[in-house]
Amino acid sequence: MANPPLFRLVRASTICVCLISLVYPSFAFQAAAISTSQLLNPEDLVKILQSSSSEKPLMLQVGSQVLFSQAHIPNSEYVGSASTDSGLAQLRKRVTNLPPAKFILLYCGCCPWSHCPNVKPAVDALRALGFTNVKVLYIANNFGADWVSKGYPVATGE
Repeated sequence: MANPPLFRLVRASTICVCLISLVYPSFAFQAAAISTSQLLNPEDLVKILQSSSSEKPLMLQVGSQVLFSQAHIPNSEYVGSASTDSGLAQLRKRVTNLPPAKFILLYCGCCPWSHCPNVKPAVDALRALGFTNVKVLYIANNFGADWVSKGYPVATGE
């Protein structure tokens, strides 16, 4: 089977979410403005998660709840779509009382990196709150292609 069912489901959701960035072009290309020093590749995150010696990040998915329900990184949390005011409010609430140096990893994976409407607003919000150790998972195409299909750990449901 070329594409497993979970991958097809994630891919279909990705197409829907990407259409939003076409309808609301002001969101397009925001992710490209994130500094490369803030990016973390999927294979590097897997190494961090498998390591017994490295600090584990607080992993927050800042994209679509549908996508999160279908497939997400185990132990990550859904905090809301950061392209919306309510999603940013949920993100701010989640990090209340965390130390400014806490390792926080943000990810979305809704669509190709250059069209993601969620990661840049989330990074900006955390920086404005004084967080200094924020990384973004660089998902070049979408979560299905760059995480699920590579056989990296996946959880489903809420």
